[in-house]
Amino acid sequence: MAFGLFKSIGAGLKKIGALGGMFQSIDEEYYEGLEEQLILADVGVVTAERIVEELKTRAKREGISDPKALYPVIREIVAGMLAGSVSEIDLDQKPLVMLIIGVNGVGKTTSIGKLAARYRREGKKVLLAAADTFRAAAIDQLQIWGDRTGADVIRHGEGSDPAAVVHDAMEAGRARGADVILCDTAGRLHNKKNLMDELSKIRRVIAKELPDAEPEVLLVLDATTGQNALEQTRQFSEAAGITGIILTKMDGTAKGGVVVAIANETGIPVRFIGLGEGADDLADFDAKAFADALFGEGGDENG
Repeated sequence: MAFGLFKSIGAGLKKIGALGGMFQSIDEEYYEGLEEQLILADVGVVTAERIVEELKTRAKREGISDPKALYPVIREIVAGMLAGSVSEIDLDQKPLVMLIIGVNGVGKTTSIGKLAARYRREGKKVLLAAADTFRAAAIDQLQIWGDRTGADVIRHGEGSDPAAVVHDAMEAGRARGADVILCDTAGRLHNKKNLMDELSKIRRVIAKELPDAEPEVLLVLDATTGQNALEQTRQFSEAAGITGIILTKMDGTAKGGVVVAIANETGIPVRFIGLGEGADDLADFDAKAFADALFGEGGDENG
């Protein structure tokens, strides 16, 4: 992934690079300033403390005394945290079933559309299941993306049983030889029991119709919500057993540090990053490129 794709997200951490010019030596005041800037960039207290402690250990072990020389070390530490949570989606499954979850307004339906566009470009037969039956608008929006990308859409009326939609989608996917089935779902966090029951029912339907399928459960998060995205990850993980994250609206936020917090505190892999509204604006997550972008200011001349 090109560094330029993530250029906007480094703004929240520019001051970290400036710390190298403000301090002539590495001392507790320097580390306190670094931790403060990390927290302001939504890395979070727990993760900021871990980064600083690892940095202290590295600085002592490697005999680093110039604050500017610590900058690439910070990037290495963060890249390591991010890389630890990265894993690949098994694209050899046919069909590959993805359940897409998330609260309203995070870009869930748009993310499904972008995934549909991606897999259609790769020549795959894609089927969309409009199982967020709680809102008529969600069903209509998914139909628009289906029309736009050439993906079939399985839909019922507003208020119908989401599991029934998924059942019909699994049957249709099998009959039509679908390569990928993307299932939209409702995400009502205010009642986690209902959410858990609904998703459990959907999973049972998938297991019955496609016994060999290992569904991906992808949580869509709005990066502009900062630490709230971390809390949503925890809550949805308890309710739904998340296998990966799609982080949206990265083009409009300087608070990209929450990605580091999610990786460090939950271990759930970030699979995709949404960088705009277009069908092509969904990129695979790249730990090193992301860390370079976060700390792009003040780094070494090759960074």
